[in-house]
Amino acid sequence: MSRNPSRGKVNTAGPAGKLAGLAASGPSQRQLRVGEEVRRVLADLFARTEFRDPELVDARITVTEVRLSPDLKHATAFVARLGRSDVDALMPALRRVAPFLRSRMSGNLRLRVVPEIHFQPDTALDYAMEVSALLSQPEVARDLD
Repeated sequence: MSRNPSRGKVNTAGPAGKLAGLAASGPSQRQLRVGEEVRRVLADLFARTEFRDPELVDARITVTEVRLSPDLKHATAFVARLGRSDVDALMPALRRVAPFLRSRMSGNLRLRVVPEIHFQPDTALDYAMEVSALLSQPEVARDLD
């Protein structure tokens, strides 16, 4: 019986590795799929759950994206407030309710282990508005033409 030296190794290079979600540069298809499901469930919980925390009672929170670790045990949820940009003030309250949200998610997700939730403010919209303002300045517009 001859031994194949490449046996047991997964080739992540080339199109086959990328299609299989094995590229080292990005998340796998499973991470993306589970992340979107976690985002949907979290958004639903934020829309209908009455929080006992006084900082979250009237807060309208949007979950814009969820990124999962490769082992699916940790989820980073990017959140924003509807119509406001002071989501940083809600971070301590969101960290306090994370275990409660995780227990509520367990009934809605078909996973062996429900991921631990970590919250981060979503600053993508603020950054896009800043870039747009810079591009609309007369000096920059002149240079672009």
